[in-house]
Amino acid sequence: MVNSFDPNRPDFTPYGLTCVEWTPAPMERPNHHNEIELNMVAKGSLTYDFGTTQITTRSGELAVFWASIPHQTIECEDDTNYFVATIPYSWFLQFKLPTAFTEAIQRGFFLKEPIAQRITEECSRFSTWQEDLEEGTEEGREIVLIEVQARLMRMAKRIADTLPHEPRPKNAHFHKARLRHLDHVEQMACYIAQNYLNPITANQIGKATNLHPNYAMSLFKRFFGMSIVDYITFNRITHAQRLLLTTDLKVPDIAHASGFLSISRFNEAFRSLSGTSPRNYRKERSY
Repeated sequence: MVNSFDPNRPDFTPYGLTCVEWTPAPMERPNHHNEIELNMVAKGSLTYDFGTTQITTRSGELAVFWASIPHQTIECEDDTNYFVATIPYSWFLQFKLPTAFTEAIQRGFFLKEPIAQRITEECSRFSTWQEDLEEGTEEGREIVLIEVQARLMRMAKRIADTLPHEPRPKNAHFHKARLRHLDHVEQMACYIAQNYLNPITANQIGKATNLHPNYAMSLFKRFFGMSIVDYITFNRITHAQRLLLTTDLKVPDIAHASGFLSISRFNEAFRSLSGTSPRNYRKERSY
């Protein structure tokens, strides 16, 4: 099945763990969602508005970026097709990839690795991930997660010498999304990513980013389309979903391990975001 962007999709709706083949077309509006996105163009090229920067990715390049940054396909060659894989942001952080690589993505860089000599191998890899996920089994998801982690580790190793730092290296394989207030937004998002399993408040986030709490909350909601509290809850529930699928921990233990102090609040939040209870979520996805 070949997919294309749905302009009626609610903004910031999560994709989850996916890998699909897409047929690109100019998008009516920007898309942004809280996953790490991998793009692998099998044929042709496409150009994004990424923040306020235009970036072209071509066949022979593997790209990765944080999809919370608004991105919009504005141009593509005829007959272009490409694969898109998405990984929930909190799961990506659990990969514990090299710090420079992770931080570059968190700071809004669009990273690219040249893969022209391995394009057939990469197409096969993404096709296999798509097939594994279409099975809808826990085993298939785990295989994909392990292989995505390994692929990103290899990418981090291969482009390590070109990762952004001061001063900027020549011929580096990255582009920066130039968004007003992005520094503050990324600081808040990074702080939450590093602390969402602990009790945190808007006051703490504002203090950590040198912003007044009210301004921090307003700026965050303007960028992400959700409140700081909702974003923290979203990350905690995503973390809990992963634990439900990959461990034998009991639900109360998962609630605690995901940053919730109350099992009732955990159940309420989980049902609101997942559409079912934690126990049913595990049961429906266990084979």
